[in-house]
Amino acid sequence: MSGTSDGAGAVTATPAAGVQIPDEQPAHGLGVSLPPADASAKTEGTFPYAADLWAEGLLWAAVLRSPHPRARILSIDTKHAVEMPGVRVVVTHEDVPGDAGHGRGTADRPVFAKDEVRHHGEPIAAVAADHPDTARLAAAAIAVEYEIQEAVTDPQLAFEAEPLHPDGNLIRHIPLRFGDPDVVGEVMVEGLYRIGRQDPAPIGAEAGLAVPRPDGGVEIYTASTDPHTDRDLAAASFGLEPEQVKVVVTGVPGATADREDPGIQLPLGLLALRTGCPVKLAATREESFLSHAHRHPTLLRYRHHADADGTLLKVEAQILMDAGAYADTSADALAAAVSFSCGPYVVPHAVVDGWAVRTNNPPSGHVRGEGAMQVCAAYEGQMDKLAARLGLEPAEIRLRNVMATGDLLPTGQTVTCPAPVAELLHAVKEAPLPELPKDAPEAEWLLPGGPEGAGEPGAVRRGVGYALGMVHMLGAEGTDEVSTATVKVSGSVATVICAAVETGSGFSTLARQIVQETLGVEDVQVAGVDTDQPPAGPACHGRHTWVSGGAVERAAKMVRTQLLQPLAHKFGMSTELLQINDGKITSYDGVLSTTVAEALDGKELWATAQCRPHPTEPLDEGGQGDAFVGLAFCAIRCVADVDIELGTIRVVEMTVAQDVGRVLNPRQLRARIEAGVTQGLGAALMENLRTTRGQVRHPDLTGYALPTALDAPDIRIVKLVEERDVIAPFGAKPASAIPVVTSPAAVASAVRAATGRPIGRLPIRPQAAVAQAVQQQQ
Repeated sequence: MSGTSDGAGAVTATPAAGVQIPDEQPAHGLGVSLPPADASAKTEGTFPYAADLWAEGLLWAAVLRSPHPRARILSIDTKHAVEMPGVRVVVTHEDVPGDAGHGRGTADRPVFAKDEVRHHGEPIAAVAADHPDTARLAAAAIAVEYEIQEAVTDPQLAFEAEPLHPDGNLIRHIPLRFGDPDVVGEVMVEGLYRIGRQDPAPIGAEAGLAVPRPDGGVEIYTASTDPHTDRDLAAASFGLEPEQVKVVVTGVPGATADREDPGIQLPLGLLALRTGCPVKLAATREESFLSHAHRHPTLLRYRHHADADGTLLKVEAQILMDAGAYADTSADALAAAVSFSCGPYVVPHAVVDGWAVRTNNPPSGHVRGEGAMQVCAAYEGQMDKLAARLGLEPAEIRLRNVMATGDLLPTGQTVTCPAPVAELLHAVKEAPLPELPKDAPEAEWLLPGGPEGAGEPGAVRRGVGYALGMVHMLGAEGTDEVSTATVKVSGSVATVICAAVETGSGFSTLARQIVQETLGVEDVQVAGVDTDQPPAGPACHGRHTWVSGGAVERAAKMVRTQLLQPLAHKFGMSTELLQINDGKITSYDGVLSTTVAEALDGKELWATAQCRPHPTEPLDEGGQGDAFVGLAFCAIRCVADVDIELGTIRVVEMTVAQDVGRVLNPRQLRARIEAGVTQGLGAALMENLRTTRGQVRHPDLTGYALPTALDAPDIRIVKLVEERDVIAPFGAKPASAIPVVTSPAAVASAVRAATGRPIGRLPIRPQAAVAQAVQQQQ
């Protein structure tokens, strides 16, 4: 699957022998490394991000946010803010004319807090003023009287705590039962795992511009990844019809989650409607951390049962996901976690319970690989424990249990798509290992901790770990996946109109490649996205490559038929006997040869088409059902050096083999894999948005560490399995989420191998990486 890098840090991908990832072939079409059309604008600094927008008569917005994770609101006094020179309007919950609740999954979140605040950073009021500093000062001048309450921040206590929301504290419980729950294996291993709160940490903080319309509506310019859902939420909150609200998508500076939180857009629209003026908001980095959703912190308890030879018999698991204050997409994340709780392994019996609960922690939501990443870290930890108990190599215990096409998920769904899990694991296992660093002063930079590290070479141990991961494609549990696209051809230029947002996934490049290959037109333009176009759905789970790419392909083929039919009729042959290559139309016998431009003869051709994959179904009361359209798999081997005295870790190399279906853009595919591995590395070693009793600590890029080029390891792509999924357009599979899911587990596995420690928490703390012998000495 094509893509562009939106991860942190520069990384190096070194294809191993036998991996064919050609960079340069024909000038265009599928399978070619066509560069992104916006690459020059982004590198030159001329790309139109929302933070760069301007309008005549512009006002600036600021949002007042709660400093407390839980409190009753006794009063809100806006008098001093309103009276400040330059302030145009202040809005609170009293000024929301429509539905007060919003949310991507469940509409349970208010635009502004009314009677109580439920998390640190919840919006309480918003200000529009003629200068950004005036707006911020006015927001700070709003006097809010709070009655502070004890925050519920431990999800284990949420079951017995008083309701934190009118909908209660339990968002969803999935009791999965598969096979015989009473089966007991000869060997049993247990584990407790904790996954931290990873932030999407977008390159550019959220920003937007709202412009009132003469008809009483509003236009919102922002980096939305799901503009039609955002439009509907905004219209409901503003008390308007959907057609009175238009969302125009500006440049998205990378997206590994729901890129634009409605908590930015909704206050903007309200302020524009109240003032009759354009209003702009550019969030600070602190506001960005407090406003958008994060990865679900998760507590996982596992028990694996196996025969004496290591064959898995049963998996028992309890999965508790911290949704934070509001539901958002937590029900979907929980479904993925429970469904993939056994991993890409054959498990004949499973007893799994999963819960998603509300707390007073920051809201959790969609982040790349949600649900699947958390359970991968746990079930792969269990496989390492089982290997150690049986005296087997970690790769061997996995090979004895891997899933293949035709096997069953614990949800009862048959894996009908290609599932080359054993092939992937063999590829990373057999790849050459990196050389050991020399014990010499000039190589000290190779030590964990870098050139200024305090460690000694004699305390460094090298570990080799393995992980297998899986993710689902598209939405799940009955989600109506559909996208619409229009393709127009006029002269020598083709235009694609589709509301699929380019988030760094490479969709706009893919759309160009599809039209180039189908119609032979080299100059293909992809129109900007707004809600005047038919919906294409959110940009997640590889949707746009499959659903929107499929719609573009169908529309292009319809235009192709319009183009070729007159020629076929003239020469008495079917259109199937004509082909288009490099802008030329030729017949199978060579009698006909003309150019696309000549065949068009000044006409404009166009067609609109939809793509809708086969339906899925919700999980039933036993966690059973065909909930997923398809699956993708990945194997990663991690080599890590660990200072067993200091607990510092340096990941030397990540070796990747991935199930991609079909390579559509080789260079962008590599970039997507590199970015995903690096994002997973951050979750494994450093990324954790820390809170104290619900209060976010250090919400900035100083306190929240991200991997840089110095942290990124060599990333070797040793195998890309191109076994096409017959039900997917082009046969391609998602590329970026699956390395995010798999790489944290691989890093943890390598650290276990180096230290002998269990490593049950991500990110890995230095004290957890100190070898057992050293701890005993201390």
